[in-house]
Amino acid sequence: MGDMMKRELDQHSVIPLYHQLKEIIKENIERGDWAPGDKIPSENELRYNYHISRNTAKKAIEDLVQLGVLNRIQGKGTFVSQPKLEQPLMGFYSFSKVMKEMGMAPTDIILHMIESTATSRIANKLMIDEGDALIELKRLRCANDEPVILETSYIPEYLVRGIEQENVKNTSLYDVMESDFGIIVTKAKEVFEPVLIRDYESEYLQVKEGYPALLLERTAYERNGKPVEFCHSIVRGDRCRFYTELI
Repeated sequence: MGDMMKRELDQHSVIPLYHQLKEIIKENIERGDWAPGDKIPSENELRYNYHISRNTAKKAIEDLVQLGVLNRIQGKGTFVSQPKLEQPLMGFYSFSKVMKEMGMAPTDIILHMIESTATSRIANKLMIDEGDALIELKRLRCANDEPVILETSYIPEYLVRGIEQENVKNTSLYDVMESDFGIIVTKAKEVFEPVLIRDYESEYLQVKEGYPALLLERTAYERNGKPVEFCHSIVRGDRCRFYTELI
């Protein structure tokens, strides 16, 4: 672990002390002095080394935890987080493929796959009638056993009649739709919106209520332009970011 004492805090600066400390911690990480998984000094050590109050040290660490730069483990300390999971916005992306390319192990925990009925909003997205039968698939998508996305897919029941939970346990949903039901997804429309994680979502995603997140809504279409899936996802803002390239 590198020497963090290369910079001093400027007690007379207009920049708050906690923000100065945040920048020093980030510089240590960006410089490679601290690698993902390394434990950083405790709040008491930061207080002693920088002659600051406990609240200042605590505020700096809490802000970096919320940004996903640091990760607190109860009873063990605060550690440098793994890099954020980046996913492109161009064309289709595969969560599993992105995880594997980053050297991480993707896993899906199926919370339920049930028959339900379309609300007015979902019916509008899928161009079906309110009350029509749906297959509702709720999954917790994980990277290295860390929950990242809480995802719920809604598919018109008549399109995938007879589908079983075992079908999608270890296989991409779109692959199952194509191989078992002849449904080829060719395009999708996605909408993103910043949100805060709610209480029941926090239980699944293992972060505190009120943490930053992205609400991702996707409507997928087959070749004839018919919508075949509406997906509602809550994506942890501290662990994921999406990017696009402008040409």
